[in-house]
Amino acid sequence: MKHLSRAFDGQNQWWKFLVVMVVAVIVGQIIGAIPLIVVMGVSIAMNGGQVATPENPMDLAAYGINPSLGLALMVIPFIVTLVLAIVLIKSFHQRTSKDVVNGGAPFRWNRFWLGTGVWGAIMLILFFVQLIISPEELEFRFDPASFIPLVFVAVLLIPIQSGTEEFIFRGYLAQGVAGWTKRVWAAILIPSILFALMHAANPEVKEHGLWVMMPSYFVFGVAFAVTAVLDDGIELAIGIHAINNTLGALLVTSKESAIQVPSLFFQQETDPVKESLVLVVSSVVLLVILKQILNWDFSVIWKKIEPPTIADEA
Repeated sequence: MKHLSRAFDGQNQWWKFLVVMVVAVIVGQIIGAIPLIVVMGVSIAMNGGQVATPENPMDLAAYGINPSLGLALMVIPFIVTLVLAIVLIKSFHQRTSKDVVNGGAPFRWNRFWLGTGVWGAIMLILFFVQLIISPEELEFRFDPASFIPLVFVAVLLIPIQSGTEEFIFRGYLAQGVAGWTKRVWAAILIPSILFALMHAANPEVKEHGLWVMMPSYFVFGVAFAVTAVLDDGIELAIGIHAINNTLGALLVTSKESAIQVPSLFFQQETDPVKESLVLVVSSVVLLVILKQILNWDFSVIWKKIEPPTIADEA
């Protein structure tokens, strides 16, 4: 378990994590949002300052901003956060980005593509089932002029957003919790709770309520964390998270979606409870499939994390 045991290096002091999280995540998001604020200000000025406040604050089209450009601008804070995190983790913890990803080995692209393929297939199956069973819920809105640019922006940039979140939560924070508690289950549970809370400001939460939406974010966070623990690295989780957000943006949007883009379909009404149940079942299916492919041992979750031995480091 090189990924989590990498935290046993004498550099796991709580104040270092506090500094990295505040500067990389909070300051990084603020600095990274400057281009979006500037573009928004210019767009409002060009419209004579007459802009109606949208019901969903993530609906940048209401401010006269092209949705694909808006999506690209929304990813910039994550790029800044990732760069700051890599630099600060190296300075404060003497760990490289490889150490955070999987304990120091080269990035395992085969794992990334495995996660992308398996979860992408599950998502597409669920989407077509919904399309067949309840076609009235989805309104087809294909516009080539807006959709084609969206494909390029989504495929190129959304994985950066997803990868940044995985790097922070399933990589950096999971290692910190592992170093403090020496328990695998804690390294799964605590970052998953923080991951869910990070999404508390999303438009979906405002629309449906905190206690309705938090289980979905928490369940998905646990699924990501379990894959990272059992696979000894976060590449699988990055792939799953990236394809989830990318396909989600391309296929279906709704009035309360956090990503407001010209998707293929618009969902008139959403049932968060039903979607949460579907997410739980599909996450279990995902883990079962990956267990069969990679021969995982789920008992690892309840084991104590041991410091690496000389043989392990060799």
